[in-house]
Amino acid sequence: MESISERLKNPVVAGIAGIFAGLLLGLLVGWVLWPVEYTDTTPDSLRADLQEDYLRMAIDSFELNGDTEKALQRYANLGNQAEANLLKVQQMPGAQDVGSIVTYTQLINAAMPPETVTPDTPAAGPSWLVYVIGFGLLFIVGVGAAAYLLLFRRPRSSTADMTPAQQARALSRQTEVVDYEAMGQAPPISQFVTTYVIKDDLFDDSFSIDSPSGEFLGECGVGISETIGVGEPKKVTAFEVWLFDKNDIQTVTKVLMSANAFNDLATRQRLAEKGEPVLVEPQRQVVLETQTLQLVATISDAAYGDGPLPPSSYFDRLTLELAVWQKETA
Repeated sequence: MESISERLKNPVVAGIAGIFAGLLLGLLVGWVLWPVEYTDTTPDSLRADLQEDYLRMAIDSFELNGDTEKALQRYANLGNQAEANLLKVQQMPGAQDVGSIVTYTQLINAAMPPETVTPDTPAAGPSWLVYVIGFGLLFIVGVGAAAYLLLFRRPRSSTADMTPAQQARALSRQTEVVDYEAMGQAPPISQFVTTYVIKDDLFDDSFSIDSPSGEFLGECGVGISETIGVGEPKKVTAFEVWLFDKNDIQTVTKVLMSANAFNDLATRQRLAEKGEPVLVEPQRQVVLETQTLQLVATISDAAYGDGPLPPSSYFDRLTLELAVWQKETA
């Protein structure tokens, strides 16, 4: 799977990720850091129980001061819920003076005759804020799902849309490694797969070798040894497989060569100075040994490029499996 930084180079992915991050930041600022505060609002925005308390206080106030104008204004402040709250107070007066309730009700009925409400009249719907919050949450979920699919889901694009390094990693993941244990051999302490694909001109793969207890034992790797022809991309005709042992004084190297390079005496002699020349053949195994380590490089897959150069002279791709054992005498 590609890293998140690589995916964010796509403008569409970066845009969606930016929207999602902006929404989260907006929610954090609006709901946590600086939430909305209501001041000087009317009682019709209060909870139902607080609206009832407000009406009871309005009744008590009218009983004490007899201010008709204020009594009517306070009743009107409850909006559509005024009549329902007055009915609750009438049905459940509690500790409140019943006479005060009756007097207040008479005032209201005289100034504001109650509207006839049929039993089937639907209750008032939710406020616009509920709809806004609901649609906002749905939008956030949708954007989050899209961001997840674009950032973390493995794309179904063809290999033509991948870089050479990405193609190489995909081929390495698809390679089935040798099951030495099933063959009756001791399993290796380390087992790696590396792939070269043409146009990966900087190909140079290395791996750390550690003991089962985590102790560093050495390193191994594969890199480009020789190219042929001119221009880009590089036409690789030989690779170096190497093994470094921390307990040894030198690094062991063998050169994996194309058929054209191996059969050319001058080329083979020149590359022999780097390490023992080996002809690349599918499923061939190459052994490298140091004082305490043994590496078996299996040529899992190989294919030559088809171009103006001599046949079988450069590689289109090459997949190697590197299996490492710690010698028993170590």
